[in-house]
Amino acid sequence: MVTLAEVARHAGVSASTVSYVLSGKRPISDPTRRRVRASIDQLGYQPHAGARALASSRSRIIALMVPLRTDMYVPVMLEIAVAVATTARTHGYDVLLLTGEEGPSALRRVTGSGLAEAVILMDVQLDDGRLPLLRGAAPPAVLVGLPADPAGLNCVDLDFAAAGALCVDHLAGLGHREIAVVGGSPGVYARHTGFAERTLGGLRERAARRGVGLLHRPCDGSHDAVAGVLARILDERPAVSAFVVQNETAVEPLLALLRRTGRAVPEDVSVVAVCPEAVAERASVPLTSVAIPAQELGRRAVERLFARLTGADGPDATGVELLAPVLTVRASSGPPQGRALTG
Repeated sequence: MVTLAEVARHAGVSASTVSYVLSGKRPISDPTRRRVRASIDQLGYQPHAGARALASSRSRIIALMVPLRTDMYVPVMLEIAVAVATTARTHGYDVLLLTGEEGPSALRRVTGSGLAEAVILMDVQLDDGRLPLLRGAAPPAVLVGLPADPAGLNCVDLDFAAAGALCVDHLAGLGHREIAVVGGSPGVYARHTGFAERTLGGLRERAARRGVGLLHRPCDGSHDAVAGVLARILDERPAVSAFVVQNETAVEPLLALLRRTGRAVPEDVSVVAVCPEAVAERASVPLTSVAIPAQELGRRAVERLFARLTGADGPDATGVELLAPVLTVRASSGPPQGRALTG
């Protein structure tokens, strides 16, 4: 590995002159600067990232906190993470991925060490324990998610409440009067995860407004768990004629179980999902769905962060950006045919 001293010898200058050319802390004549830069290029010298950060007080690293929990659909989280990383690189920044479930302690470690210049948080809960740290003397941060109180925070998310309402409007418009919701795992609701709680709130509010019955059941997503939840729904609400699914791993088990019990989709029962486009399009029955714009969420989070870092929106800019949901009609939804879902 080429050292700074070797660059200095090659350019015929002192090591401190090379350092000043790299840091820009002192004026260096144009001929000397060009000579040093030429030596750097010829020798392939790469400044040490840690030393460069110490010299400039900028690490050019964004910490991305994305707890990879077993009860979350990891592909969506990773798609957002990849979009964050690729967008950050266009600004000359790298991403430090933190996948543990440490919460506030991990945030303290990163912000206290100066390792990262800014932070993006995912898997946001309504009363997230990390938020008080962000409202204090913390580096710039953006949340991919919406807590119960977003005051003083910088957030971007899909408008999940509107997504839930959109699902009810679609099904009610087709004539369905009883809807069952197959949600995420019980742990998602026990943590009061923002996207799940807001979707459920939107579903309930719009169902009440439209005079539609709504039954919500959390579900782990395994075949046995879905079978148990479906049996409960058939027993408790035999008049259900439509399902809203916000659980990617439950989609195929639900469709398979409905087929096995002789219920055709959409002739006998409709199914609408809040899920990534790929899941909806590749389902055994292409699903009417509200898409989760994972790549756009990752890109917008970084752009909001850099608007803060560069001062484009002011150094203390905060606010909430909610992406409007879009429902795409496919083969899984249609008018009810009057068949009750009796066992």
